[in-house]
Amino acid sequence: MQEKLIDLFEYTHHFNREMIKVISENITKVDEKTISLINHTLNAQQIWNSRILGEKSFEVWQINPFEDLEEINHQNLQRSIDIIQKSDLDKRIEYHNSRGAKFENSIFEMLFHAINHSTYHRGQINSLLKQNAIDPLLTDYIFYKR
Repeated sequence: MQEKLIDLFEYTHHFNREMIKVISENITKVDEKTISLINHTLNAQQIWNSRILGEKSFEVWQINPFEDLEEINHQNLQRSIDIIQKSDLDKRIEYHNSRGAKFENSIFEMLFHAINHSTYHRGQINSLLKQNAIDPLLTDYIFYKR
């Protein structure tokens, strides 16, 4: 299971990086929602990692300096892999969501959610790119594996 999760986080990292690159190359054509969503996508993975580790996290919708996004993406990958390699994935963690509600999930569930969440928002970003006359990226997992 560890190898599969690491592969999925490497896939997530790869297409987050490609999305950052496309946005950067078209920065004058992208809208604020696109910038907000790429930040949110990266923030969310950082937040889930921090919940697992019991550390301080980003805000859900904070806007980071654009030049920091590549490093945030890289740090997210490294921290997610570290968690996978050093944690009992069945261990349950209590945490509070951004509204303060208390929940409990396994580390596996939290990590898998972070992957799925990123995929969802990259799809939204692709729709926005297309609306702004920018070619969307093919971000399906199968394209990553080819």
